[in-house]
Amino acid sequence: MAASVSAEDTRTDPRRTRGQSASTPARRAEIVHAASASIAEHGYERASLRDIASRANVTHAALLRHFASKDELLLAALARRDEDDEDLARRIMGSKVPAEQVLSSVLREEFAHPDQQRNWLAIAVAATNPEHPAHDFFIARRERLRAHLSSGRLGTAHDSEELTADEKVTMVMAMVDGLRIQALLDPTRETLPLLETFMRLIATAENS
Repeated sequence: MAASVSAEDTRTDPRRTRGQSASTPARRAEIVHAASASIAEHGYERASLRDIASRANVTHAALLRHFASKDELLLAALARRDEDDEDLARRIMGSKVPAEQVLSSVLREEFAHPDQQRNWLAIAVAATNPEHPAHDFFIARRERLRAHLSSGRLGTAHDSEELTADEKVTMVMAMVDGLRIQALLDPTRETLPLLETFMRLIATAENS
């Protein structure tokens, strides 16, 4: 019965005029993009599969052929955002931006989209619950961030007299998390220069 409904959707709904292209990675990418936009606008709890389907120009039934649940779509949307963030960070790291300005440059782009930032943080906080569908995603993401901060480019990969490299990484991550909240509470206050100063203060040369 479900198969016949899906076939009917494909034949009669003008949003499905691309036919078999619905099974391509490009169509999945369109749905993930729509999910990201819906979650950014409404938050995860209020974002609906029907709204996401409408934004992706597919039927609800067609969306469910690609993603079985909203939880599955959430994870795909989070992974997409993570890829975008990684790409931005790589471009900044590959430029001539001073090491102490790398993180602030990444956050500056993030702070330009407060609604997305607010909903991202809401999901991150909710995901501290081990039962949340995105819990494992955020744990893995945090470990990747620790690995990046320990790589040496930002001056936090080496011990100093006062702090171990691991302690530095923990402090940087705590400051970044705090600045995200401060930027939402008071967007008129310029806080990113503080992060740059902080990075200079804790940076340690490899041979120091």
